[in-house]
Amino acid sequence: MRDESTDQLAVQGIEAIGHHGVFDFERRDGQVFVVDLVIGIDTRDAARTDDLQHTVDYGNLVAKVKNAIETDPVDLIETLAQRIADVALADQRVRWTEVTVHKPDAPLEATFSDVTLTITRTRPGAPP
Repeated sequence: MRDESTDQLAVQGIEAIGHHGVFDFERRDGQVFVVDLVIGIDTRDAARTDDLQHTVDYGNLVAKVKNAIETDPVDLIETLAQRIADVALADQRVRWTEVTVHKPDAPLEATFSDVTLTITRTRPGAPP
């Protein structure tokens, strides 16, 4: 998945209110979800040209991730993580992505600091 021509661009702590969860009150009230996103891209052309068109516009990507959190409620963070991975992989320059979804206010009957799920996905047809 990661090779010498793949660089990593990370945006950590993307925060938005989502209405995801299996319980009615989660869907009704919503809660904070936080996403850490890492993408694998080749940044050499961007570095050489100093031109945003030769790389992934992470401002635009973050807006799409935020929208993915805020819309279309789902039951599972697994589904949300896959949705976010699909958003990242929609840009053909992205070879792989690692998505961590944090659900710090998960409804658990215990003291805890966070619930997270991390997935790694490769764009179909991307070089190894």
